[in-house]
Amino acid sequence: VQLQASGGGLVQPGGRLRLSCAASGFTLDDYAIAWFRQAPGKEREGVSCINRRGGTTYYQDSVKGRFTASRDNAKNAVDLKMNMLEPEDTATYFCAADSDGVCAPTFGSSWYGEVKDMDYWGKGTQVTVSS
Repeated sequence: VQLQASGGGLVQPGGRLRLSCAASGFTLDDYAIAWFRQAPGKEREGVSCINRRGGTTYYQDSVKGRFTASRDNAKNAVDLKMNMLEPEDTATYFCAADSDGVCAPTFGSSWYGEVKDMDYWGKGTQVTVSS
Protein backbone atom coordinates (compact mmCIF):
# COMPACT_ATOMS: atom_id res chain seq x y z
CA VAL A 1 0.00 0.00 0.00
CA GLN A 2 1.60 3.23 -1.15
CA LEU A 3 0.54 6.81 -1.68
CA GLN A 4 2.56 9.34 -3.61
CA ALA A 5 1.90 13.05 -3.85
CA SER A 6 3.29 15.00 -6.80
CA GLY A 7 2.87 18.29 -8.64
CA GLY A 8 4.47 20.72 -6.23
CA GLY A 9 6.72 23.56 -7.30
CA LEU A 10 7.51 27.25 -7.14
CA VAL A 11 4.75 29.65 -8.16
CA GLN A 12 4.15 33.36 -7.85
CA PRO A 13 1.39 34.75 -5.65
CA GLY A 14 -1.91 34.50 -7.47
CA GLY A 15 -0.70 31.51 -9.45
CA ARG A 16 -2.01 27.97 -9.58
CA LEU A 17 -0.80 24.41 -9.15
CA ARG A 18 -2.39 21.00 -9.35
CA LEU A 19 -1.26 18.31 -6.96
CA SER A 20 -1.99 14.66 -7.53
CA CYS A 21 -2.13 11.78 -5.06
CA ALA A 22 -1.65 8.39 -6.71
CA ALA A 23 -2.03 5.02 -5.06
CA SER A 24 -0.68 1.54 -5.59
CA GLY A 25 -1.83 -1.58 -3.82
CA PHE A 26 -5.34 -0.36 -3.07
CA THR A 27 -8.25 1.51 -4.63
CA LEU A 28 -8.38 5.13 -3.56
CA ASP A 29 -12.13 5.35 -4.15
CA ASP A 30 -12.67 2.99 -1.20
CA TYR A 31 -11.13 5.54 1.18
CA ALA A 32 -11.68 9.07 2.28
CA ILE A 33 -8.67 10.95 0.92
CA ALA A 34 -7.29 13.99 2.65
CA TRP A 35 -4.67 16.59 1.90
CA PHE A 36 -2.60 18.00 4.74
CA ARG A 37 0.19 20.55 4.71
CA GLN A 38 3.02 21.42 7.01
CA ALA A 39 4.96 24.66 6.98
CA PRO A 40 8.36 24.95 8.67
CA GLY A 41 7.98 25.19 12.43
CA LYS A 42 4.25 24.52 12.32
CA GLU A 43 2.04 21.52 12.94
CA ARG A 44 0.59 19.52 10.09
CA GLU A 45 -2.89 20.79 9.28
CA GLY A 46 -5.76 19.45 7.24
CA VAL A 47 -6.52 21.21 3.96
CA SER A 48 -9.22 19.18 2.25
CA CYS A 49 -10.99 15.85 2.41
CA ILE A 50 -13.14 13.91 -0.04
CA ASN A 51 -15.45 11.10 0.99
CA ARG A 52 -15.13 7.70 -0.64
CA ARG A 53 -17.01 6.65 -3.76
CA GLY A 54 -17.12 10.11 -5.29
CA GLY A 55 -18.54 11.71 -2.20
CA THR A 56 -18.66 15.17 -0.78
CA THR A 57 -15.60 17.36 -0.51
CA TYR A 58 -14.71 19.51 2.48
CA TYR A 59 -12.11 22.20 3.02
CA GLN A 60 -10.23 24.14 5.62
CA ASP A 61 -11.76 27.60 5.83
CA SER A 62 -8.62 29.38 4.61
CA VAL A 63 -8.63 27.56 1.25
CA LYS A 64 -12.34 27.58 0.46
CA GLY A 65 -13.07 29.04 -2.95
CA ARG A 66 -9.43 28.60 -4.00
CA PHE A 67 -8.74 24.86 -3.70
CA THR A 68 -10.76 22.05 -5.27
CA ALA A 69 -10.29 18.34 -4.59
CA SER A 70 -11.54 15.74 -7.05
CA ARG A 71 -11.15 12.07 -7.86
CA ASP A 72 -9.73 10.61 -11.04
CA ASN A 73 -10.74 6.99 -10.67
CA ALA A 74 -9.31 6.03 -14.06
CA LYS A 75 -5.89 6.93 -12.68
CA ASN A 76 -6.63 5.78 -9.12
CA ALA A 77 -5.75 9.28 -8.00
CA VAL A 78 -7.09 12.32 -6.19
CA ASP A 79 -6.18 15.78 -7.44
CA LEU A 80 -6.01 19.06 -5.56
CA LYS A 81 -6.35 22.10 -7.79
CA MET A 82 -4.98 25.18 -6.07
CA ASN A 83 -5.80 28.62 -7.47
CA MET A 84 -5.04 32.14 -6.24
CA LEU A 85 -2.11 30.84 -4.24
CA GLU A 86 -0.81 32.96 -1.42
CA PRO A 87 2.59 32.99 0.33
CA GLU A 88 0.80 31.54 3.36
CA ASP A 89 0.09 28.40 1.32
CA THR A 90 3.80 27.59 1.23
CA ALA A 91 4.27 24.18 2.81
CA THR A 92 4.96 20.53 2.17
CA TYR A 93 1.70 18.92 1.08
CA PHE A 94 0.81 15.34 1.98
CA CYS A 95 -2.03 13.08 0.96
CA ALA A 96 -3.48 10.54 3.33
CA ALA A 97 -6.13 7.83 3.31
CA ASP A 98 -8.79 7.14 5.94
CA SER A 99 -10.24 3.62 5.85
CA ASP A 100 -13.43 4.83 7.55
CA GLY A 101 -14.29 6.33 4.16
CA VAL A 102 -15.98 9.39 5.60
CA CYS A 103 -14.41 12.77 6.30
CA ALA A 104 -14.96 13.78 9.93
CA PRO A 105 -15.55 15.93 11.79
CA THR A 106 -17.25 18.37 9.47
CA PHE A 107 -19.51 21.39 9.82
CA GLY A 108 -21.18 22.53 6.63
CA SER A 109 -18.44 22.47 4.01
CA SER A 110 -15.68 22.77 6.58
CA TRP A 111 -13.51 19.85 7.68
CA TYR A 112 -11.59 19.54 10.93
CA GLY A 113 -9.83 16.20 10.50
CA GLU A 114 -6.59 15.43 12.26
CA VAL A 115 -3.40 13.53 11.53
CA LYS A 116 -4.40 10.75 13.93
CA ASP A 117 -7.53 9.97 11.88
CA MET A 118 -5.52 8.81 8.84
CA ASP A 119 -4.37 5.24 8.17
CA TYR A 120 -1.93 5.71 5.29
CA TRP A 121 0.36 8.54 4.29
CA GLY A 122 2.33 9.44 1.23
CA LYS A 123 5.56 11.37 1.01
CA GLY A 124 5.05 15.08 0.63
CA THR A 125 5.49 17.46 -2.26
CA GLN A 126 6.80 20.98 -1.71
CA VAL A 127 4.73 24.00 -2.68
CA THR A 128 6.44 27.38 -2.53
CA VAL A 129 4.54 30.58 -3.27
CA SER A 130 6.92 33.47 -3.69
CA SER A 131 7.65 36.36 -5.99
